[in-house]
Amino acid sequence: MSVPVFWTDEAQETFESIVNFIEYKWGFNSAKKFVNKANKTIASIADHPYIFKAVYPSSHRQAVITGQTSLYEVNSNYIALIFFWDNRQEPMTE
Repeated sequence: MSVPVFWTDEAQETFESIVNFIEYKWGFNSAKKFVNKANKTIASIADHPYIFKAVYPSSHRQAVITGQTSLYEVNSNYIALIFFWDNRQEPMTE
């Protein structure tokens, strides 16, 4: 049975940023492939919440998507996608 997955605002923003970056650098088809792979990974997380490596704090886990990293939190009732990080981009500064 799958666990519900929720996207934080930051997860939505960072995901869109990565998709836009991939499309700009490598084209629409590459961006589409990334979105499909991300969706498959998220579906795997929903089916098996503890499948990926735990990071501190222990309720957080890290999933790698073709060099990108997503960080999510496992709760007893749901999974929260916290943010996506693209290792090819410069860090965001505030």
